Amino acid sequence: MDLTRYLRVLEPVPGVLAFYDGRVPGHRFAAYDNWVDDGALSLGIASYAVISGDEALVYDTQVSVAHGEVIRAALMARGVRHLRVVLSHWHLDHVAGTAAFDGVEVIANARTLAHLRARQAAIEAGTDHGPPAICPLILPDVTFSGQMRLRVGTRHVTLIEANIHSDDATVLWLPAEGVLLAGDTVEDTVTYVGAPADFAIHLADLDRLAALVPAHVLPCHGDPEVIAHGGYTVDLLRATQRYIRWLQRLEHEPDLADTPMRTVIADDLAAGHLQYFAPYETVHGQNVRRCLDLWHPATNP
Repeated sequence: MDLTRYLRVLEPVPGVLAFYDGRVPGHRFAAYDNWVDDGALSLGIASYAVISGDEALVYDTQVSVAHGEVIRAALMARGVRHLRVVLSHWHLDHVAGTAAFDGVEVIANARTLAHLRARQAAIEAGTDHGPPAICPLILPDVTFSGQMRLRVGTRHVTLIEANIHSDDATVLWLPAEGVLLAGDTVEDTVTYVGAPADFAIHLADLDRLAALVPAHVLPCHGDPEVIAHGGYTVDLLRATQRYIRWLQRLEHEPDLADTPMRTVIADDLAAGHLQYFAPYETVHGQNVRRCLDLWHPATNP
């Protein structure tokens, strides 16, 4: 079976490619329970490449080595001869294809390296988040903290560390084009919450990214049609903040827990800031349970 048969190449901004897979009814990566289907393809996932001349910066390596190989081949076909890879964070659906980039420098923030190194044995055994295993797991060669500036041909790219979705997020900012490659810091329909105790940090870091005033916000998990037509605006960042603030209300208003996701985000759906996608109902339910586990463990079954 061709694991990459639904991988499509979008170009939301000239010279910025999105390699998008998932959101295909009936398609599964594997018949058994696995993290590729449950956390990536079911929601749709994009990796990106920033191209200038014969150079490219690859942002995440997709859900398998086969996907990474297709990305590399597609860039070579466009005349790219010099590659670097940046990892947005340590989660498996963003790092699984790195082995396809043999001989290529891999960059991540120091927290990402620490997470991957601590989990390496389990990830390679397929026991961290279950199968499939990622073996070998390729660790970053170069790390940074805070910010790191790169040039890709004539383009300037700033790597910015943040704590949103995970404590090791790296986003890419292309100031000349107003492009923010956002990783998993924002998602459409709703963000995936790993650590509700860090909500205040998430909100502050979203403010920091919104202050860049991006014209194009390109998340890894989002609507392929929106991404193909230039991505989202800063309104996706603000919608994410509004959703987090609603989750924060659960600390003092746990009875809100049964509120349907559509109701929670109704204003942003009506305004077109978010698109409703049914599989995010599961994500919303997990977010609510994590919040209740933190603030009301005795009442959360």
